[in-house]
Amino acid sequence: MPAPADPTSSHQQIANLIARYAELVDDGDFAGLGLLLADAVFTGSGEPVRGRDAIERMFRDTLIVHPDGTPRTHHVTTNLAVEVDEPAGTALARSYVTVFQAVPPELPLQPVAAGRYHDRFERADGRWRFAARQVRITLTGDLTHHLRRAVAGS
Repeated sequence: MPAPADPTSSHQQIANLIARYAELVDDGDFAGLGLLLADAVFTGSGEPVRGRDAIERMFRDTLIVHPDGTPRTHHVTTNLAVEVDEPAGTALARSYVTVFQAVPPELPLQPVAAGRYHDRFERADGRWRFAARQVRITLTGDLTHHLRRAVAGS
């Protein structure tokens, strides 16, 4: 019989997935985002998106990539709360996100968006993965250098 999962380890693995999402967005690695969220439903301001290719395409179609190959953003995720149901192999997480951006000289460093993430996770083959991510942006600043469309989850 397998040993019970360690809740501390589960919490850390889930926190690492949330951090990895921020790193991939800030690096402009949309293929990596597609892989990270391949088994998830992603909901931003538009219709929910599912599947690796569709999620990658949504990020490419939504975010502006600058000459350095990145969106020139820095996502800061805080107020993380994780609730793990070890026997079921599921978890929920809530967190705040603040998106900073700088595009010198046009846009000095500043927050351009803030909101919340609501995530659902599942354990498959002994590893945690995103099952759903809902982005609720509640405050916005100057998004002219960030989004191709007027409003989208980031």
